[in-house]
Amino acid sequence: MPRNRSYSRVTREALIVLGKLIRVSRTERGLTAQELADRAGISRTTLSNIEKGSPGPEIGIVFEVASIVGVRLFDYDERNTLKAHITRLDEKLTLLPKSVRHSMKQVDDDF
Repeated sequence: MPRNRSYSRVTREALIVLGKLIRVSRTERGLTAQELADRAGISRTTLSNIEKGSPGPEIGIVFEVASIVGVRLFDYDERNTLKAHITRLDEKLTLLPKSVRHSMKQVDDDF
């Protein structure tokens, strides 16, 4: 039996904002919900859940729908593309430790 996941208020509100941005952009482009769902290869119900801010739809599907209607998820322009962001983040990850480990405390057992 799947456990219901609870999300923070910030996460719930961010999902609602993204859903509303997608709906506004879809409407401004003159697309019906069914047309957008068809273009994204998803059901009308899934699109409705995305537009309502439900946490259920897969993140890739949400990003695809946002992309189709022109909702920009990251701050970038023609010179500063997402590809450039990926390259910079890869460089940063190379400099960081491979994993994070909490240091073990030394036990003072010298009585």
